[in-house]
Amino acid sequence: MIANDQLRAQIPNSLDQVDLELPGERNIGKVREAWAREGRRLIVTTDRVSAFDRVLTTIPFKGQVLNQVAAFWFEQTIDIVPNHVVSVPDPNAMVVRDLEPILVEMVVRGYLTGQSNTSAWTHYERGVREFCGNQLPDGMRKDQAFASPIVTPSTKAAIGEHDESVSADEIVRRGIVSRDIMNELVDISLRLFARGQEVAARQGILLVDTKYEFGLDGDRIVLMDEIHTPDSSRFWYADEYQRRFEAGEEQKRIDKDYIRNWLKERGFVGDGVAPVIPDEVRLEAARRYIEAFEVITGQEFKPAAGNVLQRLRTSLQSY
Repeated sequence: MIANDQLRAQIPNSLDQVDLELPGERNIGKVREAWAREGRRLIVTTDRVSAFDRVLTTIPFKGQVLNQVAAFWFEQTIDIVPNHVVSVPDPNAMVVRDLEPILVEMVVRGYLTGQSNTSAWTHYERGVREFCGNQLPDGMRKDQAFASPIVTPSTKAAIGEHDESVSADEIVRRGIVSRDIMNELVDISLRLFARGQEVAARQGILLVDTKYEFGLDGDRIVLMDEIHTPDSSRFWYADEYQRRFEAGEEQKRIDKDYIRNWLKERGFVGDGVAPVIPDEVRLEAARRYIEAFEVITGQEFKPAAGNVLQRLRTSLQSY
């Protein structure tokens, strides 16, 4: 694990604003920024962290973790489905093929869990037994594994609106994708999830649930965005699972929600003025992201320390 003084020294060097003079059509998201031109898209993953739809601060090395974890998994799954990666010219950047996005998020769940109002467990606890086209048996408990993973697609809403979890049949009925494409998306997603669970098991962790996004390259389905990162997926520690499940305790998890939970404990859930997030909280969040990288990939994290923006300017000169 990286030393505390090295983490602390990175705080002023964290990537917040991507002030780069780059050609192409620019798109700015909460965490990623992209430039598209000539069939390619440059994606820069910043160190920004958002919670409750608000960008609040930066976490040292967060962008590097997310970019390199995604790159790891794209390599691990290339035999299942082609992906959009062309090159990884910088620890925080990826050049990808520019695709026509398929406006569906393919969510795969291996366990009955969650805490939000839209989670599978919340619906189940309220008595719902048909969830996004999946019939769930009576008598299940929180954090229990499904007999086999289930797919619960989500629409990709316009900016300012909310995604909606629906069945695969409903996605087809609305004309978002054809039946043939939907069937293929379900099959690919389940195979990706099985590979994710297989690789995670070797690292002593459980891939609990995740989301996949796809695009079209002509008539070919291509995996895009990110895959099995701490931001897109839930992981638990395998050696703690059974004991905690039987005791009804919360699972030991690779926690992407540390800052979110810190804010909730102080009464902030998105409205009003957000509390200032102290450096010690940012450093703890960084440690957790780095731990996630090492546990998920089985590799030692090699921090690209120093001014991220200056390094990007050098790495992306050819772009």
